[in-house]
Amino acid sequence: MNEVSGAANAQVVAAKKKLSSSFFKKGITVAILSGMCYGLYSAFMTLGMAKGVWANNLYAGVTVGGTVLSSFVMIYMLGALGSALNDTISGIWCILIAAIKGKLGDFFRTIKTKPGAVMIVAALIGGPIASTAYVVSLQMAGSIIIPITALCPAIGAILGRILFKQELNARMMGGIAICFAASMMIASTSMTGDAPAGRALGMIIAFIAALGWGIEGCVAGYGTSMIDYEIGITIRQCTSGLTNLIILVPLWGILSGGGVGLAGELIGNVVTDMPSLIFFIISGFASVYAYSLWYKGNSMCGAALGMACNGAYSFWGPFFIWIVLGVFDGQKGMGLPPIAWAAAIVMVLGILVIAMNPMDLFRKKED
Repeated sequence: MNEVSGAANAQVVAAKKKLSSSFFKKGITVAILSGMCYGLYSAFMTLGMAKGVWANNLYAGVTVGGTVLSSFVMIYMLGALGSALNDTISGIWCILIAAIKGKLGDFFRTIKTKPGAVMIVAALIGGPIASTAYVVSLQMAGSIIIPITALCPAIGAILGRILFKQELNARMMGGIAICFAASMMIASTSMTGDAPAGRALGMIIAFIAALGWGIEGCVAGYGTSMIDYEIGITIRQCTSGLTNLIILVPLWGILSGGGVGLAGELIGNVVTDMPSLIFFIISGFASVYAYSLWYKGNSMCGAALGMACNGAYSFWGPFFIWIVLGVFDGQKGMGLPPIAWAAAIVMVLGILVIAMNPMDLFRKKED
């Protein structure tokens, strides 16, 4: 009887290990897909900002509402507007998905809770600040800034140590050093004689995006540990989009001298411009899964490995921008120099070292 019981227990343990391994591998796949979706979102948003009224406002110096758009407005205000439009459309996608899955009631109930409030705070940091900086840096320097924004896990690890006394051992510090070395490799491309004007400033602004997302990751980690990741993403995208659209864009309008009226006219122009809006609809949809699959992957394979897999967007971002804008849309200058591609891969490796001991992958395989 004991032998039969022991054999049965061994089968149960083996089945459990097999199920856990399958769940773990699926989590890695989900986290990798989140990085790919982030690359797609970046590519289609950038394409949208090169079409229709965006192309006119950015490159032709068009007068809007009687005010000639200065370079100040073209770079920062339109950057905020692009981020606002993408995140607002993404929030609408999130609400539609939640309604289809019967979670809309949970969304409104969660907003009133403490974890919901934490997600709102995280969205305010990652949206109006980081996302706008990301869009502005993309417009100024192109896809070369994406690996720089992928420094956010390294920054998050440092901030986690400072703010929450989280572990920061020698291996993690080594990974952070690798990430910063990769960013220096990318920055070296701005020192060449043929570097486009504004690339260096764009890279600096990209660091602001990385800092904002690093802070957001620390804050949001608390909120998403207690609520459905799909509800958390809905709160995040709606808060970010509406804050950008209602507060930040009008504020840039006032600072530019055009007032709230200029902001309103620009918003009206972009939401009715179908040649560009169609690409924002696609980028907004990709944004839903760029963020939601990240959280889902973290819950399945662990936040550390999930963060590393998602961090591969430092490669997928430039890759899809090159494919979508360079190959399909025929825009020139979308390719990256070899050193930037190499730096993107080094950045992914650095993030992996921060997130986990790479040797654990081989140990799991042996088990």
